Amino acid sequence: MLPADLIAALDTVAATPRLLVTSDFDGTLSPIVNNPADARALPAGSAALLALADLPHTFVALVSGRALEVLRELSGMPASVHLVGSHGAEFDTGFTQTVDGALLAQIVDSLTEIASRYPGVNVETKPASVALHVRNASADDGAAALAAARAAGTQWTAEATEGKAVLEFAVITTNKGSAIDVLRERDDATAVVFLGDDVTDEKAFARLRDGDVGVKVGPGPSAAQYRIDSPEDVAEALAYLAGRRAR
Repeated sequence: MLPADLIAALDTVAATPRLLVTSDFDGTLSPIVNNPADARALPAGSAALLALADLPHTFVALVSGRALEVLRELSGMPASVHLVGSHGAEFDTGFTQTVDGALLAQIVDSLTEIASRYPGVNVETKPASVALHVRNASADDGAAALAAARAAGTQWTAEATEGKAVLEFAVITTNKGSAIDVLRERDDATAVVFLGDDVTDEKAFARLRDGDVGVKVGPGPSAAQYRIDSPEDVAEALAYLAGRRAR
């Protein structure tokens, strides 16, 4: 059962003339998994997003930390759902900034060396960033690997972002909030719904305006006005919104 205040907010936003519905992927549409390559959106959540995308004057987008091509593969979304990768910096038209390939390679080498010291720690390389994942490491090894990565990061002109059991270094400026602004303007949206679960989603919540709806998934402090517990709740909220919007 969705919280009563969220239901009321969805009832209101469903009537806006031009609605933009945006969501994170991992931990929001998809449950968190030990192997990032195994992440998949819950079928009910995917179906609800597609139902929204099929409605008049309704626009849908995923805004994820994943590389765009990986997000496209894992989400399985058609062209009716816009995809934005690399924490908001990678659109279908390409990156919003120039990628420093030499710096990216340096970060890859350094984080790979750090990961080799700690069992369960692994490195994910993206077109404009590198992520050190510690979800499958012991608590001590994970903490040590993150500390080593933070120390190494002081040598790089890179943007560091910490999430759930991950530390990511980007060689371009990344901001999900800016991505929301771009999508809002492109679609001339009169209201925005954004759902997210991680620290990286807070910049998007902070950019929402009066009449928008921000939904935090799971525990932790947040600038979002509303909160639900799980990707199953996300699917329920999206389905409810699709139903109300259709009526």
